[in-house]
Amino acid sequence: MKKQNTKYRKNAKQPKPIKNKGNAIWDLVIADMKSRDKAGVETYGTRLQAFNGRNALWDAYCEALDLVVYLRQAIEEQT
Repeated sequence: MKKQNTKYRKNAKQPKPIKNKGNAIWDLVIADMKSRDKAGVETYGTRLQAFNGRNALWDAYCEALDLVVYLRQAIEEQT
């Protein structure tokens, strides 16, 4: 079994972020959200709305499970 990389532990100290010429992450996320909204309309014929007949909690939980798997993959690939 591989030793866990301490770099990703909860209590690891992190330096303050350094300002640079990179894109603002919030702007990237907002653009991604707009793109996902458009893709949802193309796929489902409507934007996501409350009371749409689906269980939002279950959908979010399943998406979170996918997220955790992708995050762990990225961590594994960096060690």
